[in-house]
Amino acid sequence: MNARILWADDEIDLLKPHILFLKTKGYDVIPALSGREAIDILEKEFINIIFLDENMPGLSGLETLQQIKKTHPHIPIVMITKSEEEHIMEDAIGSNIADYLIKPVNPNQILLCLKKNIDKKNLVTTKVTVDYQQAFRELSMRISDHLSIQEWSDLYKELVNWELQIEKIEDEGVAEMLAAQKEEANIQFAKFVQAHYLNWVNGRGSEKPIQSHTVLKDKMFPFLEEGKTAFLFVIDNLRYDQWRSIYPILHDYYYTDDETLCYSILPTATHYARNALFSGLMPSVIAKKYPQMWLNESDNGSKNQFEEQLLGEYLKRYGKNFKYSYAKILNADFGKKVFDNFHQLMHNPLNVIVFNFVDMLSHAGTDVGVVRELADDEKSYRSVTASWFENSILLDMLKYLSDKKVPVYITTDHGTIKVSRPLKMVGERELNTNLRYKVGRSSMDYPAREVFEIKNPDEAFLPKESMTQRFIFATRNDFFAYQNNFNQYVNLYKNTFQHGGISMEEMMIPFVKLLPK
Repeated sequence: MNARILWADDEIDLLKPHILFLKTKGYDVIPALSGREAIDILEKEFINIIFLDENMPGLSGLETLQQIKKTHPHIPIVMITKSEEEHIMEDAIGSNIADYLIKPVNPNQILLCLKKNIDKKNLVTTKVTVDYQQAFRELSMRISDHLSIQEWSDLYKELVNWELQIEKIEDEGVAEMLAAQKEEANIQFAKFVQAHYLNWVNGRGSEKPIQSHTVLKDKMFPFLEEGKTAFLFVIDNLRYDQWRSIYPILHDYYYTDDETLCYSILPTATHYARNALFSGLMPSVIAKKYPQMWLNESDNGSKNQFEEQLLGEYLKRYGKNFKYSYAKILNADFGKKVFDNFHQLMHNPLNVIVFNFVDMLSHAGTDVGVVRELADDEKSYRSVTASWFENSILLDMLKYLSDKKVPVYITTDHGTIKVSRPLKMVGERELNTNLRYKVGRSSMDYPAREVFEIKNPDEAFLPKESMTQRFIFATRNDFFAYQNNFNQYVNLYKNTFQHGGISMEEMMIPFVKLLPK
């Protein structure tokens, strides 16, 4: 079926050459001599797009536009006028028109307008599909190559870029191709991490990434000065693709001065990665240096209750003896209280604010059926995150800081991955509950070839509570399920978002510096 254009103009007879041209291009034009006639036609006919002459007798183009918007708000309307008066343009654009053309219009102008407003989705779908199919082979070759840390970061960014493009075209076949390619990339990435991780944390070799315990020292501390103010926002569990989904909301307020993919330490869990972030130390070093501020897996209580104190010790070690603030926001009411106090925080060289929404979202996806339905795949997980951000106190804070010309840093402790493949394991009762990593004694039984084992936690700067304790980490999209309750675990946790293990999504975390526009 041809696209149908309703064209309202009191001089419609003069437009016959245009109408004939559009017919040869596959469009049907329904003419109207007035705004009133156009409104009557709309009640009877299906219309894809409307062209409105601004200067018609009776109902003017702008008056017709306002009436049509009340009854058919989703039909794109193009205003056509002889006048170049600014107030007419502003009125039309303010009424949410699709385009604005000035007479005399030529056929190619009209054709371009139609392609933008009617055919854009099909054109974009075709182009994205063709472009990704052309890129698929080159990406596959890179995935199978021996990549460096920077090359893995570049590859992951490119895969996320394709993911964000492909989600807009809603082509299941292409989306499945990309999902399979990401899975293969995660298999190879896990091999890369297993081969190099112990060298990275022990400072061996010429190449190592910026990791949780070095992020602030390398990326933020050099820019902190007395007399100036900076804010660090730590959004727990924020993946790189989620960052990309919320940045367009910030685009009018900030430009990106730096966007780096750093690496979370293992386990990619808040207990380890965020304590490392705020202390500048690996977990076993925290446990030895500040035993009163570290809780082991078997200890009761919040494992992250000493972040503010650890941050203070970190700043002192690097000679940053200035006033700082720390706040952890778990609900909107407390967020408003923190925001109300911003005028006082503006005197501090450093203010740190932790937001736990995304982390709570991933946990709620396991426990609450409604949330699980809202964020049951990668696209909806990004969408829910962006929707939260757009209506959050965090965005209000960022707008305020942009107006005050304050630089902002945004990062996270780790990401998450959607798990789908269960790994059977047997272990003692006191095993930790995380599904992507386990801490236990040598009596644990698991498919050793499917996991990354650290048999000596000292090598990875991880605390150990017994001589035989070891850590195991799930890779790709695996999760651990106890053999005794295997089916129950699979039914409960399959296709949920988890963290703690090895994947691009969990380990490659964004660190972003934003400067106000």
